[in-house]
Amino acid sequence: MSRLGNLGARLYNGEVGYDFIGKRMIWYGVSILITITAVIGLAVQGLNMGIEFKGGAVFTTQKVDVSVADATAAAESVSEHIPLVQGLGNGGVRIQISGVGTQEANEVQKGLAEALDIPASQINADLVGPSWGAQIANKAWTGLGIFMILVVIYLAIAFEWRMAVAALIALIHDITITVGIYVLVGFEVTVGTVIGLLTILGYSLYDTVVVFDSLKEGQKGVTKQTRFTYSEIANRSINSTLVRSINTTVVALLPVAGLLFIGGGFLGAGMLNDISLSLFVGLAAGAYSSIFIATPLVADLKERDPQIKALRQRVLAKRAAAGARDESAGSGEGSGRDDQDDEPREAGVGSPGRHRGQGSDKRR
Repeated sequence: MSRLGNLGARLYNGEVGYDFIGKRMIWYGVSILITITAVIGLAVQGLNMGIEFKGGAVFTTQKVDVSVADATAAAESVSEHIPLVQGLGNGGVRIQISGVGTQEANEVQKGLAEALDIPASQINADLVGPSWGAQIANKAWTGLGIFMILVVIYLAIAFEWRMAVAALIALIHDITITVGIYVLVGFEVTVGTVIGLLTILGYSLYDTVVVFDSLKEGQKGVTKQTRFTYSEIANRSINSTLVRSINTTVVALLPVAGLLFIGGGFLGAGMLNDISLSLFVGLAAGAYSSIFIATPLVADLKERDPQIKALRQRVLAKRAAAGARDESAGSGEGSGRDDQDDEPREAGVGSPGRHRGQGSDKRR
């Protein structure tokens, strides 16, 4: 078995683990800081909206013996706006200029033909009105709202309302991080970006539901035992699915990275680049939120339940009594101590897997 497989088995059996729930305030703080930064950046700088939302013209040439730098200089010389120039795989160039009307677009087309020393017929001009972009944005917001409502209803039925609330917060968290990256780095927001943002919601939910399903199984009969608190069971659920979450995220990120760095970087595919960029950021944010945000939020909400509070008190009281017996036993050699009373600490790393191993050693 590989090292990763070994680690996965040990995580699943509770032999090793990380205290995600106990250190949740750190991750909450990181997410809050990112959210505040994104909101401030959005208010001060705003998003760099693409031509689809602001309106303008896109000029595409056939194969020309002109570099991107020369095409950029030519576009700047014939237009008062800052152009966005991309090289195309067929040897042509794509020149995007925002805020250009019909009359000005005709003049820019003629000026580009003279500056690039090519016939004007070899330059295709496409005008984009801002009203079209506004319609796309409105439809995207409508779709997002419907999606969120359906997600909450489904998760509340399939799991419980606390998990539905936690998943909704995690989704908003993922969108906020992705938008924050676009604001801070200055990436252009296009229709492809909107498509990517809507797509990552499904990926984000996938990882979250995997952990929730493990937690749903682990919490059966939770109030009838005194070995673990609910937070410890939640922590174990995260650890038991951690390797699976990492594997699925890496496998999903690899082809997206190929689209982003090869398709966008080498082939100059504009729309493909926009979609893959939002997917790449959103997938990473979704994996983070499913582990560090969603399940800890469920534990926080669940610990407010009177039955779960009573369970915590019973578990801690039993451990305190076991500790008092150990102290009164003497030097701590543990000659008369039963392994079944050796309860895990609050971190939730201890588990039945370790108890089974210890018990089998005693029987041997």
